[in-house]
Amino acid sequence: MRVLETERLSLRLLTEGDAAFMLGLLNEPSFLRNIGDRGVRTEAAARRYLREGAIASYAQHGYGLWLVELKSTGEPIGICGLVKRDYLDDPDVGFAFLPAFWMKGYAAESAAAVKHHAFTALGVTRVLAITSPDNTGSIRVLEKIGLRFDRMIAPPGKDEQVRLFTSDR
Repeated sequence: MRVLETERLSLRLLTEGDAAFMLGLLNEPSFLRNIGDRGVRTEAAARRYLREGAIASYAQHGYGLWLVELKSTGEPIGICGLVKRDYLDDPDVGFAFLPAFWMKGYAAESAAAVKHHAFTALGVTRVLAITSPDNTGSIRVLEKIGLRFDRMIAPPGKDEQVRLFTSDR
């Protein structure tokens, strides 16, 4: 089911049928380096990851990460959406794209649409984002969509700190 559309992209609900795509994305070296190892090594594990993550979030929160596809071809290129983290007060804008689709404006285009959707359709009053301190590409995207650096935080159970970004409506 489609959630959002931009000029070039369509964002839709993830399903267990997206397991092969997610398996590839979750094991991209850039994903492992910048976001973390989710321990997903098989399509069955990817289906479980989808069920327990995005699909459960849709039911619990009314939002989650969505699959980003090119409108022109329907090709999946990444994920973008909102994540509710236990240690943050507001939803977190998250995104990850296959490297072949970096530097084309897709992350900013989809994240800006997600931010707008959060405010207008979901009634969210503030969105947050976190990123590793040296992930300059994601930092640029967050700044481009109007989020600003707030402070460094240490997520529970993690030794390293991350950058917290915020945006009021």
